[in-house]
Amino acid sequence: MNIPDLHDPALAQRLQHKIDRKTKPLGALGRLESLAVQLGLVLGTETPRLEQPQVLVCAGDHGLAARGVSAYPSDVTWQMVENFLAGGAAVSVLARQHGLALTVVDCGVRHDFTPRPGLLVRKLGPGTADSSQGAAMTPAQCEQALANGRGVVRDLPGNALLLGEMGIGNTSAASLLLAALTGQPLADCVGAGTGLDEAGVARKLAVLQEVQRRHAGAREPLQALAAFGGFEIATLVGAVLQAAGERRVIVVDGFISSAAALVAQALAPHVTQRCVFSHRSSESGHALMLRHLGSGASALLDLGLRLGEGSGAVLAWPLLQSACAILSEMASFESAGVSDRQDR
Repeated sequence: MNIPDLHDPALAQRLQHKIDRKTKPLGALGRLESLAVQLGLVLGTETPRLEQPQVLVCAGDHGLAARGVSAYPSDVTWQMVENFLAGGAAVSVLARQHGLALTVVDCGVRHDFTPRPGLLVRKLGPGTADSSQGAAMTPAQCEQALANGRGVVRDLPGNALLLGEMGIGNTSAASLLLAALTGQPLADCVGAGTGLDEAGVARKLAVLQEVQRRHAGAREPLQALAAFGGFEIATLVGAVLQAAGERRVIVVDGFISSAAALVAQALAPHVTQRCVFSHRSSESGHALMLRHLGSGASALLDLGLRLGEGSGAVLAWPLLQSACAILSEMASFESAGVSDRQDR
């Protein structure tokens, strides 16, 4: 998919001038000002409005989890999907607090769910294959996951998409993708995930080094995605590409969602112009990932989060609302009759 460059110097200059004429010292609202400019550029207007925002949580199981790379059993994936749908998970509570619509997608969970509102079944299988034994996905499954993500977003209203995920073992897939697509040492990309102790992290790294050796030739983005998984990450890649093509604002959660953005950027470099990176996870590889994604990937929050689900994206959401409100509602020196600084 061709994602055009949003570079628009005239609009950027108008947005910056509008912000600079607000009743405040130059730059006094810090990151909120650059966020307001970004939102204006993504939506193509000096008065950006965020309409019908959608939280999209993609879930999938990982065959590699059988190798003990997580502190939790694989059954937690389907149990947490039920928790999302029942309204009891952190992202459910936060989405409800902020009036955000929440959609959960079964991309490949090892469980059959009862149909209900808020759940979309786009199952590609009962979890990916064990990537230590072969590719996690076939090329056809990988392409179908991308198509599923694009289709889900096409059918969602609004101009803002908040990304989330669930899948026991998916920090392993994200770590392998980070190492493959950036050339970073795998040891620097691997962290505690759901809460492994030091010995558990060492065991996880040993397993992932085995996986990395097996798929040493998987350097192209779709090759790496198929080799390491997962179904939920691949579906999110498709979602990011579709949302970017539609000029939606994309709010990226933590390590796993950022891995999807990393793959999408490798496929279409201008994707990340549409991405707001909500927070820096305490997962060790996330800071590396954000640095590789570029200067526009500076996270809004740093709260020590490592939950996933889209929780960080929803926590950051009010900042986007505030940036838009500043542009549209805050008075200028002229309109308020406030004296500007004497040397300007």
